[in-house]
Amino acid sequence: MATIEECRAALEKLSDSMGSAEGDVRAAASLDRSVSCRITDLDVTFVGRMTGGRIVVHDTLQGPPREKAQIRLAMTGDDLVALVDGELHFAKAWGSGRVRLEAGLRDLFQLRKLL
Repeated sequence: MATIEECRAALEKLSDSMGSAEGDVRAAASLDRSVSCRITDLDVTFVGRMTGGRIVVHDTLQGPPREKAQIRLAMTGDDLVALVDGELHFAKAWGSGRVRLEAGLRDLFQLRKLL
């Protein structure tokens, strides 16, 4: 099982990848939205902001997020690490229910370029 530190490192790696993206992916990464990533098996939520082409984690909370972020992800720690490392395909994980993504319709259309 992935640790909190491994999950935070995976989010930092994702942020770095977004920051170096180009074209349509860069445009999608440049959204300015509040973000939460719930790690279900650790009962932890990373909350922060997607801004300037990066994800900035502001806090790590025990349990579910206290406020509803504009972009919300939920998955196990192992799935987060596997997604970021390219070992798990987002569409398959989302379609099977292993990963949950909730956002407004406009944001979903933009985010599909990232995923």
